Amino acid sequence: MNSASRYWVAFSTIVIKEVLRFLRIWVQTVLPPAVTTALYFIIFGNLIGSRIGEMGGYGYREFIVPGLILMAVIANSYANTVSSFFQAKYQRHIEELLISPVPNWIILAGYTAGGVARGLVVGAVVTGVSLFFADVALVHPLITLLVVFLTSVLFALGGLINAIFARNFDDISVIPTFVLTPLTYLGGVFYSIDLLPHFWRQLSLANPVLYMINAFRYGILGVSDIQPGVALTLILVFIVVLAAAALWLLHKGVGIKN
Repeated sequence: MNSASRYWVAFSTIVIKEVLRFLRIWVQTVLPPAVTTALYFIIFGNLIGSRIGEMGGYGYREFIVPGLILMAVIANSYANTVSSFFQAKYQRHIEELLISPVPNWIILAGYTAGGVARGLVVGAVVTGVSLFFADVALVHPLITLLVVFLTSVLFALGGLINAIFARNFDDISVIPTFVLTPLTYLGGVFYSIDLLPHFWRQLSLANPVLYMINAFRYGILGVSDIQPGVALTLILVFIVVLAAAALWLLHKGVGIKN
């Protein structure tokens, strides 16, 4: 068996393990985002949205669809890698993988692909739920798929880095609770930044999640507060930076060899 075949076996094994891991407990991993999305539509879409009216040329329910979908993708891509990799550290079977003749980039790609798989599965389920509450036409399908895929990759990488540094189970919930959740809710999921005063609108531009949500909204609805090209460039830059950082951390054995 040549190197390419060995690498493919290693990569596919990690991915299959990760996918089966979250599918076995789908009641905990896939169902909750669907229920949460339905509640968002009932509360924000029907009760509050009817008083808000149109936003960005669309009804409020249609306007929040892209943000709700991407919010679920972000949370689940991140959660899958941070929990899985930390569990591997905690149970100490990650050491067997690191000393095996498998390059670190294969390990990184495998865990990241697992996070992306969960993010996309949950995204598809949330999209299905959204269609019960809002009529959404896909204006730019390729941009939509590209943004959701790249965003899922980005946050899967972020979850892996969080898991590398985490020393206990409490550490894997700090970033999602105190960083990801505020950035997501303030990233234009429920509103257009054009409604904000000048100071807060400029401050919002420092939120990277704003660019992702708006690029995704552009793909689905064709409207955005941000130039889609700028958003895609930013996502790619973050992916390169996080992937390089994760590879370096794996090579040094940070949080593992210590």
